[in-house]
Amino acid sequence: MAHRLLKISSLATAVFGCSGFYLYNKQLDLNDLSVVRFGRAAATTAFISYDYLTAFKHVEYGTEEYWTLKSKVHRRSAERLRDLCCANRGTFIKLGQHLGALDYLLPEEYTSTLKVLHSRAPQSSMEEIRQVIREDLGKELSELFVSFEENPQGAASLAQVHKAVLHDGRTVAVKVQHPKVQRQSSKDIMTMEVLMRAVHWLFPDFAFMWLVEESKKNMPLELDFLNEGRNAERVANMLAHFPFLKIPMIHWDLSTKRILTMEFAEGGQVNDRDYMKKHGINVNEISENLGKLYSEMIFVHGFVHCDPHPGNVLIHKSEQSKKTEIVLLDHGLYQVLQPDFRLNYCRLWQALINSDMPEVERYSRKLGAGDLYPLFSCMLTARSWTSVTTGISSVPVTHAEDIEIQTNVSMYLPQISELLNRVPRQMLLLLKTNDLLRSIETTLQTRASSSSFINVSRCCIRAVARCVLFTHYVCIHFHLPFKYC
Repeated sequence: MAHRLLKISSLATAVFGCSGFYLYNKQLDLNDLSVVRFGRAAATTAFISYDYLTAFKHVEYGTEEYWTLKSKVHRRSAERLRDLCCANRGTFIKLGQHLGALDYLLPEEYTSTLKVLHSRAPQSSMEEIRQVIREDLGKELSELFVSFEENPQGAASLAQVHKAVLHDGRTVAVKVQHPKVQRQSSKDIMTMEVLMRAVHWLFPDFAFMWLVEESKKNMPLELDFLNEGRNAERVANMLAHFPFLKIPMIHWDLSTKRILTMEFAEGGQVNDRDYMKKHGINVNEISENLGKLYSEMIFVHGFVHCDPHPGNVLIHKSEQSKKTEIVLLDHGLYQVLQPDFRLNYCRLWQALINSDMPEVERYSRKLGAGDLYPLFSCMLTARSWTSVTTGISSVPVTHAEDIEIQTNVSMYLPQISELLNRVPRQMLLLLKTNDLLRSIETTLQTRASSSSFINVSRCCIRAVARCVLFTHYVCIHFHLPFKYC
């Protein structure tokens, strides 16, 4: 037996030794290994779950001590989750950024901690960037560009952007995907699915599987930069009547699934009040125009840019014309709204603006909210139920109301999770988009201005009128009785 154990240990030593030599020789990054990434995610999930299971055993529910402790557990759990996202990078950072935008769903300790992931995205080395360009475009950087800045203009979870100059003198932005993201994304999403199912088994009230489902559907689209280019051109044509909108032109000859070359756009981020003050830009005008863009996308066309975080919305004032432009970037994630869904959504917003509560209930139910329609209305508007019933267009937003909503999030978390599992998948990205736009309005201090409701109302009326006219045309053309239309 001892001889057999000695043989096994010798064999194991040889295997580990050869494996170590191979990994060292290949200079393999351990973070690339699926087992390492899964193990790190599993360990973090276990620590967080154990903390929630044991922390409150000797504390009476509802006491001041309980709520203080709960806030501490939320905070340290959020920090562990943030550290996991930073370590695994790629898809994990993307998911963390999404969670950080869910102000209507997650406690403040989570959202404030995870919001920093927008500025903690990974950065690929210049050699990795050269390799991706060499593989996809078949040429060296010097053959394609007169100059190529090594320091990126910005780095995101999936890619980074470099400023470059073409041989004809035009300045371009070159978006290059991190080389490992494509390979790791599907395995990372599988890891998230397994771990979220385990957490749901431990905590039945935790119902976040919708988030994994959305990631599985959207990640392949976001990783295809040719799809992003097509979206950019579509929305540029669709909204060409807005003179204040700028969509950078795509250079298709220098674009692939992992590389997107586009016209370089100057500007400051939409939440940078100091930049706007310095350049004499009217924040109310910017807020109103942003509202016009998104109201038109959502209610009239049903083709919605779903990632309007500040890094993707730039503001630029032309020195020649003195006109202010909104530059819309990152067109990888769009939501296409089905006609029935869009019409019901229009009707619901009309009812919310007019404080027509029977209609609010009717169209909330049509959108899948069921008996949770009051909660659904509050999530859509980010207003309290008192404000919704009184009239969101007539009752101003107060800091006290925001605090009330944030405080109630933990109390209604099971109902919120149930609601998000009920509503159509199209609604999830709209909720995220609404929250990002509200965050911008809050920073600009223009939230809930009357102009935003006027824009929404106008677009809803146009959308409903178009639908009615089209229906009447079909009935007349095909000689159908109007009761069937």
